[in-house]
Amino acid sequence: MTDPVASARAQLAESARLKLWLAENLAERLAAAARLVAEALKGGNKVMFCGNGGSAADSQHLAAELVGRYRRNRPGLAALALTADTSALTAIGNDFGFEEVFSRQVEALGRPGDVLIAISTSGRSPNVLRAVEAARARGLKTIGLAGRDGGPLAALADVALVVPSADTARIQECHLTLGHVLCDLVEAELAGGEA
Repeated sequence: MTDPVASARAQLAESARLKLWLAENLAERLAAAARLVAEALKGGNKVMFCGNGGSAADSQHLAAELVGRYRRNRPGLAALALTADTSALTAIGNDFGFEEVFSRQVEALGRPGDVLIAISTSGRSPNVLRAVEAARARGLKTIGLAGRDGGPLAALADVALVVPSADTARIQECHLTLGHVLCDLVEAELAGGEA
C-alpha cells in the first residue's frame, strides 16, 4: 500500500518543481502573451478562451478574472469562454460535430484584433486545434497552453506556453498558474497601480 504522506509530498514537490521550471523558462513568453492580450483589449477587442474538461473550467475561470477583476479594481475587460454556452455547444456538436464546437463560435464571434487562448493538456484536442485554425484564418492572435511536447497546438499558436510534463493534473495546475500571472500582467498594463 502506498504511503499517503509520501505520495502527497511527492505530488506537491513535483508541482512546485514544474512551477519553478515555468519561472525560469517561460516568463518571457508569458509576458509576450500578456502583451498580446493587453494590446487587443486596449484596441477595443476581446479575448476568447476554449478547452475541454478541466481546461474548459480554466477557460471560464480566467475569462471571469478579466471580466470581473483579478486583483485590481478597474473596468471590466472583454473576455468570454467559448465553453460556457451550452445551447451553442450542443447545437453545434449535434449539427456539425464535436470537433467544430469552438471553431464555429470563433467564426461567429471572432474579429481581427481579438485573441484566442486555446488550452489543451495534450496539445492535440481536435476541437481546440480547429478553433486556432479558424482564429488564424480570421486574423485573430492565438495563445496556446499545452503540456507534454506541445503537440500541434504549439506549432499553430502565435505564442505557445508548454508545460513539460505528461501528468495531466500537474499540467492543469501549471496552466492555471500561467493564466493567473497573465491576468495580473494584463491588469497591471491596463489599470496600473496596486491591488
